[in-house]
Amino acid sequence: MIFLPTSVPPHAVRAPSSWACGVLKLTAVGAAALLTACANVQLPPWTGASAPAPLKASQTAPAPSAPTAPVAVSQPVARAPQLTALPYNPVIEARFPDPSTRYDTPGLRDERRQFTTQAEMEAWLQALAGKAGNGQHLDSISIGTSQRGLPIPALIAAQASGTQATALNSNGKPTILLVGQQRGDEPASAEALLIIAQELGRGGLLAPLLQQINIIIVPRANPDAAETASRLTADGTDLIHDHLTLSTPEAQALAQLVRNYRPAAVMDLREFAAGGMFLQKFRAVQRYDVLLQPAATANAHEFVNKAAREWFAEPMRNALSQSGLSNEWYYETSPATDDKSLSMASLAADTLDNSSSLKNAAAVLISSRGSDLGRLHIQRRVHSLVTAATSALRATAEKAANLNQVESFVTRETASLACRNMLTIQAQQTPEQRTISMLQADTGQELQARVDWNSSLTLKSSQTRPRPCGYWVSAGSSQAVERLRMLGVQVMQIAEPGQMLADSYQTQRSASPVLTRGAIDAPAGSYYVSLNQAKAHLIAAALEPDTPYSYVSKSLITTPSDIARVVAAPSVVFEEEAE
Repeated sequence: MIFLPTSVPPHAVRAPSSWACGVLKLTAVGAAALLTACANVQLPPWTGASAPAPLKASQTAPAPSAPTAPVAVSQPVARAPQLTALPYNPVIEARFPDPSTRYDTPGLRDERRQFTTQAEMEAWLQALAGKAGNGQHLDSISIGTSQRGLPIPALIAAQASGTQATALNSNGKPTILLVGQQRGDEPASAEALLIIAQELGRGGLLAPLLQQINIIIVPRANPDAAETASRLTADGTDLIHDHLTLSTPEAQALAQLVRNYRPAAVMDLREFAAGGMFLQKFRAVQRYDVLLQPAATANAHEFVNKAAREWFAEPMRNALSQSGLSNEWYYETSPATDDKSLSMASLAADTLDNSSSLKNAAAVLISSRGSDLGRLHIQRRVHSLVTAATSALRATAEKAANLNQVESFVTRETASLACRNMLTIQAQQTPEQRTISMLQADTGQELQARVDWNSSLTLKSSQTRPRPCGYWVSAGSSQAVERLRMLGVQVMQIAEPGQMLADSYQTQRSASPVLTRGAIDAPAGSYYVSLNQAKAHLIAAALEPDTPYSYVSKSLITTPSDIARVVAAPSVVFEEEAE
C-alpha cells in the first residue's frame, strides 16, 4: 500500500516503478531504519508530466501602483526602435518576431536605451510588497550586498504566516527559487523575472499558485555587472562558476539564501550569444529561442535528476513549443576555431544549478537567445523566459507533494550512505551525434548540421573512490569551513585532541594524489565534516582535492595534507555547535 497526501488526486498516483524499487534494493543496507519496504515508500510516479500552460503576454496584470513603477500595457503597441545593428543578414530578424503584445517594465519602454536600473528594480519590488491578498504575503528584501555596495534585491512570495525562512520551511509547501542576471550582459532574465514578480501580486495570474508553493525571485544576482553591461563581477569573477567556493559576496548571498530557505527547485535564467563563435565556425547563427539543461553533475541523486528533467525541463520544452518558441537542450562550442563539436553545459559542481542538485533540489538552466544582441528582439527574449519560468512555477505546484516526497527520501538515503559504497570523483559527458538547426548568416536560410555532441544527460564515471565516513580538516582551514557552513553543511569542531583512522593525501606533482591509510592526529580546534548528512555529495565535491573546482584546487585549503578522508566513525569530543 502507498500512503499519499490527500491533495494528490487518486488518478495521478501509481505504485513506484521498477527502477525506483531497483534503487531501493541496491541501497537497502540499513534501510530498515529509514523505510520498511519498497511497497511502503512514498515515492513519486515517474510517468512524465503534461506541459503547464505558458503565461501569455496578453494576460499580464496591471503593474504595481506606485509612482516609480510603470503601468503594464495589455494591448499591442508600436514596436520599439532598433538600437543595435544586426550582426547578420536582416532576413534572420524576420524569423524572430516580437510577441503580439508587449511586456512592460522600466527597462522595456520604447524610448529606453538602457534596461531597468538598480533604483527602478528596487522600486518595482517595493511597490509589489504587501500587495497580495487572501493571506498571501509578498516581501521585498535584500539578500546581500555587491562588491560595489549595491543591494541584491529579492521578492519572497508565500501564503504563510510570514515570509521568514522559518515560516516557509514549516508550511509544508515546496519553495522554488528563480535567479536572473548572474552576468550583467544577460538583461532579459532580470526583465522577465520582474514580470513574474508582478504576476504574483494581487490579481496577478500567478498569485493562485501560492496556495501550493512558496516562490523566491532574485531578478539580478550581479548588480555591479548589470550597471556596466559587463560579464563579470567587480573583481573579475564569473559568478556563474562561483557557487561552490563562494569567493564573491554575490555568491555568498545566494548560498545563504538557499541554506536558509531550502528550495526544492532552482531555476537559473540566463542568455546565450546568437552569433559569437558560431559565425566563425559555421558561418551561421543560433536558431533556437531557448536552450535548456537539467542539472548534471557527479553524485547527484537519480531521483533529483529525474525530477529536474521529467517534471521541469521536458514540460518546459513543451510549453515553449506550444507558444511557437523554438528550443533545444543547452549546448556550447569551444573557443578552438577548428573544433566544431558541441557540448552541453559543464558537469562541474560550481554552477548554481549543479550545486543545487547536490543540495537535493531539482534544478534547470534556462537560457534565451540574445546576450550579444543589445535591445534587439528583447520582447521575444523576455517572452521566452517568462514562458519557461511560468512553466517551472506551475510544474512546482503540480508536483508539490511529489517534490516533498523526493526531498524526504533523498535526504535520508544520501545520509545513510556514509562509510560505504563508492563516490564518483570525476565524470565525463557521453559522446553522441546530434542534428542541430542553424541559420546561414548570409542568406538566413535554415540548415541542419550533424555535429559531434557531448551529452550531459548521461554521465560516465571516469574516476571513483570508496566513500569515506567524513573528512578531517585542519584548524588552519577555517575559511573553507566558513564556506561550507554558508552552503548549509554541518561542520563540527574538535574540542579535545584525538586520533582518527583516515586516508591521508600525499603531496605530489601528479594529477591524482596518493592515499596512505593510518591513524592521524586530530588536534583540538581542527574540524570534522561527516558525510552522514543531506549535503554529503556537495561536501565531497568541495573536499575531494583532485577536481578542478575543489577547495584544494581553489586554495581555500592550502595543501592536501590539511585534509584527510576519515574511514571509520571517529571517537573524539566535539564542541557544542553555536549555530
